[in-house]
Amino acid sequence: MKILRSVALATSLSAIAFATNAYAADAAATADAAAPADSVEGGAIIVTGARGQTARSVADSPVPVDVIGPAELKSTGRTGLKEILGNIIPSLTMPALGGGGTSASVRPISIRGLSGDYVLVLVNGKRRHTTSLINNLSRISGGSTPVDIDLIPTSAVGRIEVLRDGAAAQYGSDAISGVINIILDDSPSGGDLSLTGGQLYSKGGELAQVSGSYGTRLADGGFVRFALEAKYHDRATSSAQPVPYIYPLVNGQADPRESSANHLIAGGYGRSNRDKIVNTSYNAELPLNDDTTLYSFSTLSYRDIKDARGAAFAAATGYGGQANTQGSSVLPQIYPGGFQAYRRIREWDYQAALGIRSQVAGWDLDLSTTYGKDSVELSAENTLNPSLGPTSPTEFYMGRQKQDLWVNNLDISRQYDAGFAKPLNVAFGVEHRWERFQNIAGEPDSYRDGGYVIPADGTPFGQLYGGRSPSPGLVSFTGTSPADATSLSRSNLAAYLDLSTDVAKGWFVGLAGRYEHYTDSAGDTFSAKASTRIELAPGLALRGGVNTGFRAPSLAQTGFSTTQNTVTVIGDTRALTTSKFLPVNSAAAQALGAKPLKPEKSLNFTAGITYESGPLRLTVDAYQIRIDDRIVKTEFLGTAANGGTAVAAILRANGITGVDSAQFFTNAIDTRTRGIDAVAEYTLDTQSLGTFRLSAACSYNRTKILRVIDNPAELSNLNVTLFGRQARRDLVAATPRSKVVLTANWSSGPVKALIRETRYGQYTESSNVAASDRTFGAKWIADAEISYQLTRSLDVAVGANNVFDTYPDKNGIIASDGSGQYGNFAPFGLSGGFYYARLGFKF
Repeated sequence: MKILRSVALATSLSAIAFATNAYAADAAATADAAAPADSVEGGAIIVTGARGQTARSVADSPVPVDVIGPAELKSTGRTGLKEILGNIIPSLTMPALGGGGTSASVRPISIRGLSGDYVLVLVNGKRRHTTSLINNLSRISGGSTPVDIDLIPTSAVGRIEVLRDGAAAQYGSDAISGVINIILDDSPSGGDLSLTGGQLYSKGGELAQVSGSYGTRLADGGFVRFALEAKYHDRATSSAQPVPYIYPLVNGQADPRESSANHLIAGGYGRSNRDKIVNTSYNAELPLNDDTTLYSFSTLSYRDIKDARGAAFAAATGYGGQANTQGSSVLPQIYPGGFQAYRRIREWDYQAALGIRSQVAGWDLDLSTTYGKDSVELSAENTLNPSLGPTSPTEFYMGRQKQDLWVNNLDISRQYDAGFAKPLNVAFGVEHRWERFQNIAGEPDSYRDGGYVIPADGTPFGQLYGGRSPSPGLVSFTGTSPADATSLSRSNLAAYLDLSTDVAKGWFVGLAGRYEHYTDSAGDTFSAKASTRIELAPGLALRGGVNTGFRAPSLAQTGFSTTQNTVTVIGDTRALTTSKFLPVNSAAAQALGAKPLKPEKSLNFTAGITYESGPLRLTVDAYQIRIDDRIVKTEFLGTAANGGTAVAAILRANGITGVDSAQFFTNAIDTRTRGIDAVAEYTLDTQSLGTFRLSAACSYNRTKILRVIDNPAELSNLNVTLFGRQARRDLVAATPRSKVVLTANWSSGPVKALIRETRYGQYTESSNVAASDRTFGAKWIADAEISYQLTRSLDVAVGANNVFDTYPDKNGIIASDGSGQYGNFAPFGLSGGFYYARLGFKF
C-alpha cells in the first residue's frame, strides 16, 4: 500500500494534463458546473424538529439546526461519517483510543460533552438501529451503544440535518443532546464516481476508497438511486521508542536473534485497526396517484476489522530483562519471541424501510415500517489460551453479538385556521418498537480453563513462572462463555402530539408531548417540549425552549456479561486481573447491590439569538442539560484496593469463581452540562476574485457531577468505592471543553479551495491518584484542499488533514511496549498528518 503515495498524486497530475485542453474548449460549461455549493444557505428548508406541514428554514427555526450539504461532506478529506461530522461540528469529538475492547475499533463519540447514546440518529426521518458492540472497556462514553453512522455510505447522503437541542417529546428515547437526521440523496437521475487514495505523512495508515451513486427515473415521476462505498484503511503506529529486548537475556547478554527482531511492537497504539468496509444503499419513490406515494430505502454494509490489541510479551523475562506481569501467558513453545494479539471483527449491518405517504380528507398520512440489524462476529488471531498449554490453538471464534430493531410509525398532520397569524399546525402519531440484543457464546477454547501448570524446569521461563497456572481464556481478550450468553427483547408503544403556529406576526410557539410504555424495567415515561422564536426586527430574533427527555437503558446495558483478563491501574502501577462484568439481573450482581436499570431523565433549557442580513448569518445558543440517574459502570469491585476478598467471597457464594473482581451497570449519578454554541457565516461574491464563504463555529461545554449514589446496603460495611476518581474525572475532563472551527471556502471558475483551522481545547487523562493525571494542551489543526474542474464531468482534488503534522503533547506514560507517549484520548489522532488525492466523475 505504500505505493499509494505516488499513485494517488500521479493519478491527479495525469488527469490534469489530460484534461487541460478539454477545459479550454468547455470553459463556459465548466464555470457553471463549478458553481459554489460548499454550504447550505440559511433559507434551506429543514424537516428535522418540524413535525407536520409547516416548512421552516435554518434561519427561522426556533431551535439550532445545522445543515451539511454533500459538497461540504466531500471536501473534508475524511472517509467516514463519524470523522466527517467530527471535522465540521464543533460540539462533536472522538478520542483516538477511547479504551480497550471493541471501542478501539468502533470509536465512541461525544456530543456536547455527552456520549453518543444521548443523540438520536434518523435516516430519512426514521429511527436507526444501534450497534451491537457495547463499549464496556471504554473510558470515554463507557458502556454506550450508539448508532454507528460509519455504516452509511457517504455517497448516498443528500444532506445531514443536525438538531442541537433535546427532542425526546417529538422523537422519543435518546434525543437528549440532539438529533442527527441523515437524508439520502433523492436526485432522480445521473451518477457520480469518486476515487480517493492517501496515507499518513510518516506512520503508514494507507487509504484507498471508491464511492459512487447512480439514479434512474421510474414510471409516473418515481426514481430509484443506488450508492456504493468501498474502503480499505491500514493501521498506523505512533510508538514512542523501540523496546530494547524481545528475547530473554543469555548470561546477561542479548540473544543473537535480537539483531533480526522487530523491536517496534506497539501495533495497538495510534490507528490500531486495519479495516475493510463495503457500504451500499438505495433510495426510491413511486407515485401511485396524485395523492399517494410509495417509498422505500435501505442500507447494507459489511465490515472486516483486524485490530492490534495487547502487546508482544517476551517469552521469559519481559522487555529490558525485567519480569513482565503477563510473562507467564506467553508460553515459549508457541511464541518464543513474544506475540502481537489481534482482535477480528466481521460485521453485517442493514436497515430496510417501506412506507406510504397519502392525503385523506385533508390530513397528511405517513405509514411506515423499518427493520434494522447489526450482527458482529468476534474472533482472535495470533494469540493463545495459556491454560491449554503448548497445544493451544492460535486462532479462536470468540462469539457473536446481535442487535435488532423493528419500528412501525403512523404520522398524521394538517393545518387549521385558528385565528392566529399563521395556520395552526397539528401533528400526532403512534409508534411501535420491538428490539432484541443477543450475546452468543464462542468456542470453548476461547474461554475455558485447560488446567495447564507451567513446569518448574531449568529454563529461564521455568525458573520465573514454574509451578503457576496461567489465567484461563485468551491473552488480551476472552471469548463469550455459555454463562455469559444472553438474549433479551422488549417492546415499546408510544404516542405524541405536536402543535405549532405563529400566535402573532413574528412570534412562533411550539408545544409537544410524548408518552411511551416499555415492557421491561424502563416502564412508562412522558416527555414535553415548549419552544418559541420572537422576531425583534427584520433578521434579528430571540429563540429558546425547555424540554424534558429520557433515555431508556439499552438491552446491552441490561444483559451484557463477559469475563475479561484486563489490567487495572492504581497510580502508575499496572496489575493483571480477571474480572467479571455482571448483568444487573443476575444473582451475583444483586448480591453486590445491583438494581434493575431505569430510564435516565433529562431537563434541557436553551436560549439564543439569531441575526441574518444579506450574506451574513449569526447564531448564538446557550444551553443547560441536566441528566438524573445516569447509567455508568461501577469500579472493579474486589481488587486489593476496592473490597478485596470480601467481594470475592460474595461472588463465590453466588456461583462466580475464578475471578478477582466484578463490575456492573447502575444508575449512579446526576450531572449538569452547561455550554454555548456560536456559528457565524459570511458569503462574499466578487467579480474578479471569485466567491468566498467564511464561517466560524465555536462550542464550549462543561459537565459537573451533582450527585453520586451511596454504596448499596449490600456493600455498606465494606471498604468499597462504587464510582471512583478516575471514572468521575473521565466524565468531566477527558474530552476538550472547547472546540473552534474556522473555515474558508473560495471558488473561482473551475478552481475551489478550502482551508480549515480547528482548535481543540485541553483535556486530561486522569488516574485514580491525582499525581498520575496527565493534562494535554490545546492544539490547532490545519486542513487544506484544492480542487480543479477539468471538464463538465471530471474534477480532481488534492489535500491534507493535519497539514503541519501536529501531535499531542508528550505527556503520556510510556508503557513497556513503547506506546503511550501521546496519551490515548487526543481528538485529532495520534499519528500526525495525512495527505490524499481524489478523482471525481459525473455522468
